[in-house]
Amino acid sequence: MIQRIKLLKFLAVPVLVAGTLMATAPVQKAVAQDVTYLLPAPGFLPAFAPWMLALGKGYYKAEGLNVKFQTVKGGVDVAKQIGAGNAIIGGGIGDTPIIVRPNGIPVKAVAVLGGGSLMHLTVAADAGINKLSDLKGKTITSLSLQDTTYYALLGMLASAGLTKHDIISQPAGPVGVWKLFMAGKSQAMASVADWTALVQSMGKKVKIFPADKYFKSMAQAILSSDKAIKEKPELIRKLVRATLLGLNDIMTNPKAAAKAYTGIVKRHAGKEKYIENTFNLFIKYTYSGQKTIGAMDEARLAGLQKFYLEQGIIRKATPVKDLYTNQFVN
Repeated sequence: MIQRIKLLKFLAVPVLVAGTLMATAPVQKAVAQDVTYLLPAPGFLPAFAPWMLALGKGYYKAEGLNVKFQTVKGGVDVAKQIGAGNAIIGGGIGDTPIIVRPNGIPVKAVAVLGGGSLMHLTVAADAGINKLSDLKGKTITSLSLQDTTYYALLGMLASAGLTKHDIISQPAGPVGVWKLFMAGKSQAMASVADWTALVQSMGKKVKIFPADKYFKSMAQAILSSDKAIKEKPELIRKLVRATLLGLNDIMTNPKAAAKAYTGIVKRHAGKEKYIENTFNLFIKYTYSGQKTIGAMDEARLAGLQKFYLEQGIIRKATPVKDLYTNQFVN
């Protein structure tokens, strides 16, 4: 686990005045560095809890940073903005560089928030789905048909000898994906912990098929550009370190983290039980499994790129070492 950062204490240096009087030199308060951090979806979503905890608990501030979050339209847009030099850092999925680098967008994953998959398949307990092959002919909601959670669904289907033509895919957006499932208009959803915990809180009985058991997709990642990694490594290191402290808080004590989080993100005030359940699902299916917190698994990344190439999701492969760096987590 990451050791908590001890803040440096700067002491005023006494100087001799008029031969006998001692005065303390005034301490100049360091000016925090402004940083815009791009997110692929609104920051109030529980999936971004590590970032919100890092902000609300002062971890970015302790690194001398004034972080402001800005939401754009998905992880690919984050990558485009970072690649163009419009921002230093942002959030996506560990496989985002696989998708964008063949298009000339020079970004890497500089940390991955978990050794598991962001996505899992949530099915209605009464839908008669006991194995993946039972999904044939069933309606499955997903965020979109160009999202990495949907690609993870395709990987899971492939492990059971199914393709996208064997199911009824329903792209529904971040609200419709769980609302249609909750209303019984789909039998399954390509889900994340937020949505699964939400329908459970409403009394929906579900079964969960972990993606990792069938297909090694990725967790969320912190992204930066080749240029920024080369020219501003210490800034990236500070951002990564502070964010991973937020992740560590959740993994170490999800109950306490849920209480802190609901105090920071006022939209979720009073929802400690729901948030704690969400955190526990993230720990079980997404956050766990890393020997070094934040480190990329190169073999997993290579296998995922191979699948994307075979499925025609990307037109060419990228050397795997160009897709990530672990220099900021080791």
